[in-house]
Amino acid sequence: MIKTILDNFNCAEYIEPFLLCTFILALIISYSSFAPLMYVAIKKQLVDVPDSRSEHSKIVPTLGGVSVFISLVLVMSLAGALLNSRMFLILTGGTTMLFFLGLKDDLIVLSPKKKFLGQLLVSFLLVIITDTRLIGFSNIFSVVELPYVVSVLFTVFVFILIINAYNLIDGVDGLAGSVALCAAIVFGVLFYQTGNNDAATVAFILAGALIPFLRVNFSSKRKMFMGDTGSMIIGFLLAFFAVRFIADSQVNETSIYYNSAPVISIAVLFFPLLDTLRIFIIRIFVLKTSPFQADKNHIHHHLVKLGLNHKKTTAVVVLINALVIVIAFMLVNIEIHFQLALLIVLGTMLFTLPFAIKAKRRVTIKKVVAKKQQLDSV
Repeated sequence: MIKTILDNFNCAEYIEPFLLCTFILALIISYSSFAPLMYVAIKKQLVDVPDSRSEHSKIVPTLGGVSVFISLVLVMSLAGALLNSRMFLILTGGTTMLFFLGLKDDLIVLSPKKKFLGQLLVSFLLVIITDTRLIGFSNIFSVVELPYVVSVLFTVFVFILIINAYNLIDGVDGLAGSVALCAAIVFGVLFYQTGNNDAATVAFILAGALIPFLRVNFSSKRKMFMGDTGSMIIGFLLAFFAVRFIADSQVNETSIYYNSAPVISIAVLFFPLLDTLRIFIIRIFVLKTSPFQADKNHIHHHLVKLGLNHKKTTAVVVLINALVIVIAFMLVNIEIHFQLALLIVLGTMLFTLPFAIKAKRRVTIKKVVAKKQQLDSV
């Protein structure tokens, strides 16, 4: 009887309840796994010890990404079977490979070279096997279609860029998880709207898995970090969403996002991409050090220096990134070069705004103090 029901069950006909069920199931599994993971982490001392670059002063377990991975793999395997899609098999395999690389790095430290090679291999296999690649630049710089080999290599580069850009923003409580949650929801809605049920399912599964993590990541007593275990698999999935959304739009001239998909994808991931570009420029041209040398020059670090706590810093970043996404959707009907230019200019200005406001306040305070001293001296 069950086999008959499954054979005749078509998820596409019930996609809304199906997406809701996968989201809820991922949330429940993720939530249920944190208590035993917390116990194991503390018992075995699998914790992050604060150093000069840390934004925390106490030891914190680093197995938060394990819970996200467990939830992702279990629900993606079930959803893939029901949707009869091999894409889930490739994504599950890729996330599993990156999971073990990240876990090794969190426990005994893995060299950057080995992490890079692992990311390169997983990204390359996904692009080749599923043909998830950027066909062209959507007429940006008049490039409509790339040769196959160039398309593959450029897509792999985009995967590596997004994976590592996402990893770099994991510096204050809740930031990486909140940015990923926002991105997963936006991409999930876009995939649902454009009829890509497989990708929409993965996006909502990721969103469900992230919510319980944010609960413990924000906690002051039972805190956990996602570690490289979580940041690499989440960054990998975000890269997949961005590339898949652009690729789907590029091959469908009737899509409402045919001339704007790259700009929208950049908007969704604007903060990690902007922060990575900024930090590389500072390290190479200002500090004249290796672009891969860790420091505390990230945007979120400077927001903390302004006096914001971790929750306020996360709220500011997510709110501004949400505004950038809204701007991108407002620009979809104009020429793509103007879309891209306006997005970059307005997005950068918005992320500069908190620092400009703080600087203006300092100038105002100095003027008030100077005026008061002048009056006192009369």
